[in-house]
Amino acid sequence: MIRHDKLYRATFVERPNRFIVRADLDGAIVTCHMPNPGRLWELLFPGTSLMLRKAPADSGRKTAYDVIGVFRDDVPVLMDTQYNNDVASALIARKLIPGWESWSVLRREVTVEGSRFDLLLHRDDELFFVEVKSCTLFGRTGAMFPDAVTERGRKHLLHLAVLQERGYRTGLLFLVQWDRAAWFLPDYHTDPAFADTFAAVQDKLDWKAFSVAWDEYFSLPRPGRELIYPGHILKRENHDGGDYMAVLHVKRETACEVGSLGRLTFSPGYYVYVGSAKKNLAARLARHSRVRKKMHWHLDYLRRIADITATVPVRTVDDLEHDLARRLEKIAVSSVERFGCTDCGCASHLFYFHENPVHYRPFMNVVEDFRINRLQQFI
Repeated sequence: MIRHDKLYRATFVERPNRFIVRADLDGAIVTCHMPNPGRLWELLFPGTSLMLRKAPADSGRKTAYDVIGVFRDDVPVLMDTQYNNDVASALIARKLIPGWESWSVLRREVTVEGSRFDLLLHRDDELFFVEVKSCTLFGRTGAMFPDAVTERGRKHLLHLAVLQERGYRTGLLFLVQWDRAAWFLPDYHTDPAFADTFAAVQDKLDWKAFSVAWDEYFSLPRPGRELIYPGHILKRENHDGGDYMAVLHVKRETACEVGSLGRLTFSPGYYVYVGSAKKNLAARLARHSRVRKKMHWHLDYLRRIADITATVPVRTVDDLEHDLARRLEKIAVSSVERFGCTDCGCASHLFYFHENPVHYRPFMNVVEDFRINRLQQFI
């Protein structure tokens, strides 16, 4: 049981940086601390319901509230990662983690060989060091971690494996904040290096992905189930190739030459370009991020007047580029005829949105479908 003095229901307005959220609380805009530094694109949309906790009056903080959780499809999702160890300890104490029933929590936040671990378990004289991670990236039945690049997380995996080889028992517990999830994978779309490392060391570690569900006041977690690990999907899909969407921002109406398309005028707003790279996908995305380069693709011309605000790779061995374009055509305000598709039968590969599409639920539904939900067919 987690006790809060009082929680306040509010709606999400914006997130100016990783640690700050602005929310509408009874008609007033309040500034809140976001204790989860993840990207959270799939959860935070204007109007999304939040649960806030008021900061102590004598805290001296600039933020008046903490974000405790959000609601996705009316399901509470915990945001405050400080409760992870409480939840993990409770699940272990209640013998609810399969395979760990004989272990008990001895201490929290212990250090061994320069690394700090969330939990130290014991079984008689045997010790077991466990790191706890909160997973808030999921689709209909799948969950993935991390939702942003984590070099620290990758190095942590390597150290866990080294300690295991030196005779320590080490492991990971991914707490998946979505009890509809049935399977778990590292997010190879977002952080392929973490995914490669996880695939290389996971056999050496005693790790679990376990789902939990919350009541609307985030006081009582209900145990879900252990998720399966379909590692064959990682072997099939995680390579440096696939398809991608690049989000670009045009600040003011501007005309420019676009190769064979001639001179085009672009309205202020956001554009999503769909492309593919069967190999060297990371290099392709890095090239798009540069402004100074030889003009080759239609996007190269657009980059002279537009900033790239986000790239969304979909790493896969399948050809999904045209399917992506057709999905975006259905939700975009408009498209630029023949842009990026002179060699295929699509009407366009460049789509216009008034606002940033990463804050637009229909766009993120497309991202979720192509990155996570389509994998269900391979389970």
